[in-house]
Amino acid sequence: MALFLYRLGKFSYRRRWLVISLWLAALLAVGGAAAAFHGTLSNNFQIPGTETQRIADKLKEELPSASGGTATIVFEAPDGGFTAESRTAVTDVLKKLETVPVVRGTVDPFATQAQVDQAGQAITDGEQQLAAGQAQLDASRAQLETGQAQLAAAEQQLSAAGAPAALIEAQLGQQKAALAEGQARLEAGAQELETSKAKLELGKRQAEASSAIRFVSEDGRAAVAQVQFNTSINGLSPDVRQQVQDIAHETSGAGVTAYASKEITEDISELFGTAEIIGIAVAALVLILMLGTLVAAGLPLLMAVVGVGVGVGITFALSGLFDMSSISPMLALMLGLAVGIDYSLFIVNRHRTQLLAGMHPEESVARATGTSGNAVVFAGLTVIIALAALVVPGLPFLTVMGLAAAGTVAVAVLVAITLTPAMLSLIGRRIISRRAWAKADAHNAEPGHEAADDAKDRERSTRGWGGLVTRHPVLALLAGVLLLGTLALPATQLQLALPDGGSEPVDSEAYQAYDLTARSFGEGVTGPIVAVGEFPAGLDEGQAQTLQYDVADKLRAVDNVVAAVPVALSEDRRTAVFQVIPEEGPASASTVNVVSELRGLNDEIQSGHGVAMGLTGQTAGNIDVSTKLGDALPPYLAIVVGLSLILLLLVFRSIVVPLLATGGFLLSLAAAFGAVVAVYQWGWLGGVFDVANPGAVLSFLPIILIGVLFGLAMDYQVFIASGMREAYMHGSTAKEAVRVGFRHAAAVVTAAAIIMVSVFAGFIFSHLTMVRPLGFAMAFGVLLDAFVVRMTIVPAVMYLLGEKSWWLPRWLDRILPDVDVEGAKLNRTEAAPAPGELVHQAGPVN
Repeated sequence: MALFLYRLGKFSYRRRWLVISLWLAALLAVGGAAAAFHGTLSNNFQIPGTETQRIADKLKEELPSASGGTATIVFEAPDGGFTAESRTAVTDVLKKLETVPVVRGTVDPFATQAQVDQAGQAITDGEQQLAAGQAQLDASRAQLETGQAQLAAAEQQLSAAGAPAALIEAQLGQQKAALAEGQARLEAGAQELETSKAKLELGKRQAEASSAIRFVSEDGRAAVAQVQFNTSINGLSPDVRQQVQDIAHETSGAGVTAYASKEITEDISELFGTAEIIGIAVAALVLILMLGTLVAAGLPLLMAVVGVGVGVGITFALSGLFDMSSISPMLALMLGLAVGIDYSLFIVNRHRTQLLAGMHPEESVARATGTSGNAVVFAGLTVIIALAALVVPGLPFLTVMGLAAAGTVAVAVLVAITLTPAMLSLIGRRIISRRAWAKADAHNAEPGHEAADDAKDRERSTRGWGGLVTRHPVLALLAGVLLLGTLALPATQLQLALPDGGSEPVDSEAYQAYDLTARSFGEGVTGPIVAVGEFPAGLDEGQAQTLQYDVADKLRAVDNVVAAVPVALSEDRRTAVFQVIPEEGPASASTVNVVSELRGLNDEIQSGHGVAMGLTGQTAGNIDVSTKLGDALPPYLAIVVGLSLILLLLVFRSIVVPLLATGGFLLSLAAAFGAVVAVYQWGWLGGVFDVANPGAVLSFLPIILIGVLFGLAMDYQVFIASGMREAYMHGSTAKEAVRVGFRHAAAVVTAAAIIMVSVFAGFIFSHLTMVRPLGFAMAFGVLLDAFVVRMTIVPAVMYLLGEKSWWLPRWLDRILPDVDVEGAKLNRTEAAPAPGELVHQAGPVN
C-alpha cells in the first residue's frame, strides 16, 4: 500500500493538471446530477415491520380519510379574547386552507368547541324530555290499565246476565278496539323512549370521553385547529409548508397571531447556516496559526470543500431514489468537512517538514503520500467501516445515513491522496513562508546538524505536556480516568426519543406553537396517540357505537391518559379510530409508558370485546423507532469494539495498544453520553447551548456517535502511537519512544483535533434542531478523546508498561499480515541500514 500510494503521489505531482481537471469535472457532474435528480428530504423515521407501520398501512387501505398526516395551527388572541371579527378571520383562513390541493380538511376550533359546550345542555334537555316522556307514558299506561279493568268488569257483568257472546261483542267491541289501539301506541312510545334513552346514554359517553379535550382555551385567548393532509407530513414540499404558513398568518389583520406546529414549519431544505460558517472560520484560523501562510492554510480547507461538494452532491443526487432523512446529508457534511481538513492537513504537514529538511519537492510529496497518506487511508477506512456498519441494525433510515456519511468520507480520502499532491505540485515553494525557508536553509547548511537535531529532539521530548505526563504517569492516568468517569455518570439516566416542538429554538414558530398549545390545552395535545381497532363483522350502527365507547373507556382508564375519543368508523363498521391524549408531551417518559400500557391492553380488549387493537401515528412511531435503536445499540457497539481490536492489532502488532485504544474509546464515549444527558436532558448550561426545554436525547444519537467517534478516535490513535512505535523501532527505549513519538505527533494531532472540534461545534447552534445534540456530542467526544485519552491516558499507560506495550505472542506475529501503515517499505527502497541500526524487531518504520 505504501509503495502504491508513493507512486500515486508522484503521478499526481507530475500530472497535476490532469488530476485537477478530473476532480473539477467530477464536481461539476455531481453538481448537475444533484440539481437534476434530487428528491425531497424528510424526517420519516418509520421502520417497516413495526406495529406502527403495519397499522398505518392498514388504515390507509381501509379508512383513507383518516390516514393522511395531521398538524395543528394554534391561534392566539390579544387580551380580552376572541371577538366576532377575529373568530370570523380564523374560520375564513381555515376555509382558505381547504382549497390547498394537499389539504384534505380542517377542524374549526370554534364550531367544534361550541358543539362540545352545547353537548352538556343537550344532555340536560334530553334528560328532561325523557323524564317528561316517561311521565306521559306512565300516565297513558295507568289510563289504559283503568280502561282495561272497566272493560273486563263490563264483560263479566254481561256474561253473568247470560248475554250471548255476539251481544257482548257488539256492545264492547268498539271499546276493545280502542283499548288495543291504545296498547299499541303505549308499546311504540315505550320503544321510542328506550331508543331515546340509548341515544342519550351514547351522548353522555361521548361527552364524558371528550370532556377533557378543548379546542378553545378556558380563558378564551387560544384556539387550536387541526389540518389534515392527503399525504404524510414528511411528503409535504417546502413550498406547500410555506403556503400553509402564509395563509395561516393572514389572521394578523384581525389582531390574531397564528403559530403553525413543528410538522408544518420544519424546513430541512437548507444545510448550512451561520453557526456552521463560524465553525469553519475557527478551523481556518487554527490552520493559519499552525501553517503560517494563507496558501498553506487554505489548501486543507479547499480539499475539504471539494470532498464535501462531491460526497454530499452524490448524496443529494441519490435522494430521489431513496427515502432520505434531513440528518443524512448533514452528517455527511459534518464528517466530510472535519476529516477532509484533517486528512489533507496530515499530508501537507509531512510535506512541509520534509521540504524544510532539504528533500526535493517531488520526492517529498510522493513520500508524504506514501507515509502520512497511508495512515490517512487506514484512518479513513476505520471511519468508513464504522459508518457502513450502521446497516447492521437493519433500520432503513439509519442505513442510508451511514452509507451517505461513509461515502463522503471515502471521497475525502481520495481527495487527500490525489488532489492534495496535485495542488502541492501547483503551489510549489509557496507552501512555506519565506522566513521559514531562510531559517531552514541556514540550519541545513550547518555541518553535523542531523545529530544535533536528534539530540535536541530527545531533550525537548522531556518538556511540554508529553514530558509532564510521563514524569507523573500514575497521576495523569488517575486524573484522566477520574475526569472521564465523573463526566460519564449522567449517562446512566439516558432516555431516548425523537424531538418534538419543545426542543426547537425559543424564538422559533414551532416552539411558540408548542408552548402555547401546552400552556392552553396541556402538553399531551401536542402529541396524540392514534389507536385503531378491528371490530367484529355484522355489527349494526348502534352496536358499533356502543363498542366504540366500551373500548374508549378501557383506553381512558390507563394511567396518564387524559382523554380517549372515537374519531372515525369505516363504512363497513369494521375499522374504528381513536385519539388518545396523554398527560405529557410525546417525548416524555410518561408517554412512553402510556404507549406500553395501551399495547398491554390488547389481550384484555380482544378477549372482552372481540376487538384487535393497534397503535400508530407520529407519537407511537417515534417511540417505536427509539426502542428499536436502543435495542440495536449493544450489538452495534460490540461490532465496533471488536473491529477496533482487530484493526489495531494488525497495525501495531501489539496486544496492549489495541486494548488500550479501545478502552480509551469506551471511556470517552461514556463521558460524551454523560455530557449530552446533562445538557440536553437535564438542561445544565441550557442558556449557553440554547436548550430551552430539556428532554429525552435524540434516539439515533448514541448509535451514530459510536460509529463516528470510534473512527475519529482511531485516527488519533494511529498518528500518536505510530510515532511512538517508529521511535521504538529505531533504537529508542520503550519509555523514551513514548516521549519522542508523542512530541512528533502532538502538534499536528492538537491542530487536527481543534479543527474537528471547531467544525462539529459549529453545528451545536444549527438551524436544524435535530443536528444540535449530535454536533455537541461529536465535538465534546473528540475533545475528550484527543486530549484526555490519546494525549494523556495512552502515553501514561504506555510509559508505565514500557517494553510490555509492544508484546505480541510469536505465533500471532507469524500469522498477522504486515499492513505497513507507516510506509516501512519505502525506506527499504533506499540503502540497506547499517548493522545494528534497527535494534528491535522489524515493524513499521518511517
